[in-house]
Amino acid sequence: MTHRASSIRETLRLAFAILGLLVGPAVAVERVHYIAADEVVWDFAPSYPNNPITGEAFGKEELEFLRQSKDRIGRKYLKAVYREYTDASFTTLKAKGAADEHQGLLGPIIHAEVGDTITVVFRNNTKLPVGIHPHGVFYAKASEGAHYAIDASSSDREKGRAMPETGAHVAPKGQYTYHWEVPERAGPGPSDPSSLVWLYHAHDHEGVDIYAGLVGAIVVTRSGAAKPDGTPKDVDRELVTLFMIFEENMSPYLDANIQRFMGSPKAVNKKDAEFKESNKKHSINGFLYGNLDGLTMRRGERVRWYLIGLGNETDIHTARWHGNTALRRGSRTDTVELFPATTEVVDMRPDNVGAWLFHCHVTDHMAGGMVTRYLVTE
Repeated sequence: MTHRASSIRETLRLAFAILGLLVGPAVAVERVHYIAADEVVWDFAPSYPNNPITGEAFGKEELEFLRQSKDRIGRKYLKAVYREYTDASFTTLKAKGAADEHQGLLGPIIHAEVGDTITVVFRNNTKLPVGIHPHGVFYAKASEGAHYAIDASSSDREKGRAMPETGAHVAPKGQYTYHWEVPERAGPGPSDPSSLVWLYHAHDHEGVDIYAGLVGAIVVTRSGAAKPDGTPKDVDRELVTLFMIFEENMSPYLDANIQRFMGSPKAVNKKDAEFKESNKKHSINGFLYGNLDGLTMRRGERVRWYLIGLGNETDIHTARWHGNTALRRGSRTDTVELFPATTEVVDMRPDNVGAWLFHCHVTDHMAGGMVTRYLVTE
């Protein structure tokens, strides 16, 4: 190493040391959330019968996914969603602000800083045995929220051992507490921005539970880079979007939805191709055809988009912004690809005022409703 390189390296080392003294080490926090799985009637298109994107009434193509009739469920479905409460009594829902409006069907966004711990007190208010499984964070087996044999040669039951409790299937009206740690490997890496996003979802019967609606997000900020609430200091606005085709044919509530919302439940053929297609809801945060509101920002704001994909082999999406561009891993883009259980983080400094399309660029998904708008104001 040359003397000049050594001198530069020493200067950088001293600069980072001084910065560390000025900022100080991050103080680890236990972030406690009271989250329940609740049953709700979800409306995928509350603007019905009008299409906010076209400004006209929904046409024949859209009505295939939205119209309720004797042999179609329509736009409203019984679902299970994660909702946050103020305390362990689970009597009062935690109030949501304007910044939360865009979250739609998503469960509460859990924020944490590297070094923190997350405690989730969970209550199951549904008729299903469900729980919470997190991605990315560190957990012991008892807080994994997933259930399976841990001996590869044979199941624990076959060997006469009890299956370990993991919180995967909390009984209806039951409660369970999860403890998750947020070590450095759960936070942003060297090439990441100051925060990143992970999924959480029910995992007892994952291919069923996610279609019930039990999906949420965890945002982790780099140590020393977070505000007291765990959000990143260098961001003015955070937006979390889930691109997912809710396959209502696989929902545990399918039969209940047929009985509750169809004009002639006995007339339905659940194997009919057109009936099955009508139950595929191509949504962003659980909304179709421009019904997702709250994606608002001001010109010049530092906006961080957390993009999430989930679902089946048909859930190959390309999130596309009209009107503005974003930085993804240091590269400029206006389109980001998403796959099931993947996440992406992009930063936008909007400079183009107006209402702009934000949609999946897969043409079949656009036709099915995976499109909305975002708004940039002065």
